[in-house]
Amino acid sequence: MNVVFGSNVRLDAVASIIMGQSPPGETYNERGEGLPFFQGKSEFGLRHPTPRKWCSAPVRIAESGDILVSVRAPVGPTNVANTTCCIGRGLAAIRADQSRVIPEFLRFKMIEAESELARKGQGSTFQAINRADLASVSFPLPPLSIQQQHVRNLSAAESIVRLRQEAERQSAEMVASIFLEMFGDPLKNTMGWAVTSFGDFGDCRLGKMLDKQKQTGLFQKPYIRNINVQWNSVDIDSIYTMDISPEEQERFRLLSGDVLICEGGDIGRACIWTGEIDDCYYQKALHRLRPDLRVVKPDFVVWLLWYLSKSGALMGSSGHATIPHLTGVQLKSMQVICPDIEVQIKFEKRCQQVRSIQALQAQATAKAQELFGALLARTFSGKD
Repeated sequence: MNVVFGSNVRLDAVASIIMGQSPPGETYNERGEGLPFFQGKSEFGLRHPTPRKWCSAPVRIAESGDILVSVRAPVGPTNVANTTCCIGRGLAAIRADQSRVIPEFLRFKMIEAESELARKGQGSTFQAINRADLASVSFPLPPLSIQQQHVRNLSAAESIVRLRQEAERQSAEMVASIFLEMFGDPLKNTMGWAVTSFGDFGDCRLGKMLDKQKQTGLFQKPYIRNINVQWNSVDIDSIYTMDISPEEQERFRLLSGDVLICEGGDIGRACIWTGEIDDCYYQKALHRLRPDLRVVKPDFVVWLLWYLSKSGALMGSSGHATIPHLTGVQLKSMQVICPDIEVQIKFEKRCQQVRSIQALQAQATAKAQELFGALLARTFSGKD
């Protein structure tokens, strides 16, 4: 396909598009055998994805330097492969023809196109885009020398965003240090706190099972999935709905202060629900702890689970999860420290202070992202 620099081009004129495909389930592993296997945005980092699984018989392969695009909910986010890897059906790989387009210039274009791609994925019940949607992305293609100038300018603006994000990350690490300072190592119980069952922390139960055959559409309610629960935050960019009958709503409705805990995947990953969505519920892949505030504070619970997870308390010596799914019985019977409530209250106050700092940092990050977005829009408008 002939490409004229200075003209508008489609993505498929300057890059190869490789749509991901899920390999057979029996070829997945967590032992590091085969190629890293990436399935979607959940494995994305600031720039490169982090492997959680590997595949011994990959079907679709991305090469180092390929742009990875999330093509299933959420649609649009990007990362860059930093090694040869297997990609599942939640991703597509974009491989630049470097005689026509600088890979980094193309990456910035795909970042700029994220909202456009997200809109294309809104036509179905399950948000997704296909190869044709990606191929139709178009943009003005300047000569390579001009592309390089744009890359320098955009990289500078992006680096400011990254610095702001790094400051936010360091604030989160501050809380981890405060936790250890105040409570010691919860596994060794170095401070001699009382020990109790996790179930004594409050009312703990699994969420509503999604049964597609029983979906009538009469009682559609938003619900939180495993993927929405991140450490210390809830990602509400992609929220689904399901039927929850009036009889079930009291049981599965989320209240501010509830702690949501992943039952599978990144076992124990947890956050505090603060009412981000009105009248919201949660699915069976999550536990909901409604803390007895006379016994335990939500901040302490989340950071206790963080420590147990990051220290490998739920992992065996071989690197496999000792509990592939954290059942309700297993969670409730887990023996954990229960520090004096007065100390937990002090910890909660320090967490609130850090959150205040993080709120200011988030505002600075948002401003940097706004400026970066404006520069992206101007770069790819074709007016420069």
